Amino acid sequence: MIARAWAPLARGLLIGSLTIVVLAGCSSATQDNANFRVPGQDEYNSGAGRDRVRGRLGGTDGLLLFGTDRASRTTAAADAGGGGIGVNAFLWRATLDTLSFMPLSSADPFGGVVITDWYTPPGVTGERFRATAYIMGRQLRSDGVRVVIFRQEQQRNGNWVDSPVSAGTAGELEDQVLARARELRSQSTAAARS
Repeated sequence: MIARAWAPLARGLLIGSLTIVVLAGCSSATQDNANFRVPGQDEYNSGAGRDRVRGRLGGTDGLLLFGTDRASRTTAAADAGGGGIGVNAFLWRATLDTLSFMPLSSADPFGGVVITDWYTPPGVTGERFRATAYIMGRQLRSDGVRVVIFRQEQQRNGNWVDSPVSAGTAGELEDQVLARARELRSQSTAAARS
C-alpha cells in the first residue's frame, strides 16, 4: 500500500533527475567551443554593430525581440518629432500642457496615456472633473488624440455620483491639444532652420 503511494513521487524524481543530467551535459564547454566564431561577432564586440544587433536574437538578421531594435526605434523617434517616447512627441507635450491645470495622476509616455486626478474648478463646489487622454500613434494627425472626461457631483450626504458631461467638452480639449501640438511642431521647425 505504501509502495503504491510513493510510486508517482519516485517516478517524478527520476524524470526530474534525468532532465537535470541531460541539461547539465548540454552546457559543458570544451576548448573547441571556446574557439568557435560567430559571423559578425568581431564587429559586434567592437561596438560598431552593437546598436544594430541589440534587440535581435541571432544577430542583425535574427528574430526581433520586444518590438523594435535600437536603430529603427531611433529613426522612428526622429521621424515622430522627438526621441525616447513611444508616441508623437508633439502630441505628448501638447497633452501635458493642455491638461496642466488639472493635477496629474499618471503619465505613460510609451503607451501614450495621461490620467489626471479629480479637479474642482475654482469657485465651484459640489462638482469635480477627471480626464484621461490617449495618444493614438506616432504621427501628428487630427485623430491622433482622444480625451475622455469624467464628471461627478456631490450629493447632500457627501457621496460623489457620476454625472453626464457636455458632448463638446472632450472635443474642445482635443482641439486644444492638436492646436498646441501644431504650435510646438512649428516652433521646432523654426528652431531647426536657424
